[in-house]
Amino acid sequence: MVEMSESAPPARTVAESQSERSEIVFPSDSNGIGNLFGGRLMQYIDLVAAMAASRHARAITITASMDHLDFVAPVKVGELLILKASVNRAYRTSMEVGVRVMVEDVRAQKLRHVSSAYLTFVAVDREGNKLLVPQVIPVTVHQKRRYEDAARRREMRSEETQRKKELRSELSPDWHL
Repeated sequence: MVEMSESAPPARTVAESQSERSEIVFPSDSNGIGNLFGGRLMQYIDLVAAMAASRHARAITITASMDHLDFVAPVKVGELLILKASVNRAYRTSMEVGVRVMVEDVRAQKLRHVSSAYLTFVAVDREGNKLLVPQVIPVTVHQKRRYEDAARRREMRSEETQRKKELRSELSPDWHL
């Protein structure tokens, strides 16, 4: 439990915690038609997002949710995957991290967007108690837009959580979601 007397760490800019990860897609990462498994891509997304969240909080962070994930285009065996993550907004003990995934065509020196995701992380101590996280200082126009968009997504997540609670209360005791 977070102590009420604790004060949040000093705010940090988005740039202080941005993370990047690169992966080559191997046959063991793909399905029968040579496309990267969606679950493997989700793993990579979670890892790069966790790095950004941990850098921002300067603490252990745990994934609370993967709110939104778009598979825009397939990724083929042999392609170079580039994943970039940044903290869009921080709240009391949680933060939203956005991840953009691209494939790099090294010969043409071009990037192709293949996926985007939003994840929520919570900062915890070694015993699993929640920690206060620093607020985010968006600097660029793009970062400010992502900061504002994160607030709207949080509101939608909150509404969805409430709807799920209401649905659970209406279901018979032997039905589980």
